[in-house]
Amino acid sequence: MRTVIVCTSVSHGNTRRVANSMADVLGAEVVAPEQADLAELAGADLVGFGSGVFYGRLHPRLTEFVKALPAGRGRTFVFATSGLPEISPAPFTRPLVRLLRGKGFEVDGSFSCRAFDTWTPFKILGGINKQRPNAGDLAAARAFAGRLRDGRGLVS
Repeated sequence: MRTVIVCTSVSHGNTRRVANSMADVLGAEVVAPEQADLAELAGADLVGFGSGVFYGRLHPRLTEFVKALPAGRGRTFVFATSGLPEISPAPFTRPLVRLLRGKGFEVDGSFSCRAFDTWTPFKILGGINKQRPNAGDLAAARAFAGRLRDGRGLVS
């Protein structure tokens, strides 16, 4: 299965670590939005999109990249890392999931986990979630990727 993961990881490499864990299971290539080849994405069996959460939203570079994608078909998934917990009624990934579905993509699922965060109020404390994503978070990311590989994604 040809898989590509488009990942924006800018602060501490948290999201890239999660992307790499998923890529190991999926045999995927991980690329930044600026490096993504549209022809390669169109030819992939599965495409993942992920970033850290900034002010309650996924990174604007990733969102703008997805907005610029042509309408299409195919399987996708979305993932995020965040210092703060996700609120069930409004997951961080929901806006990107809706955007992808609106473009005609099938979103097989989404994944998120906590991560080290030094956003301004937490910077004075040295940050929060200093040990995250931890081995458990990365194992959960690999398990999620395994379900995607096996066609059992979790739709949110």
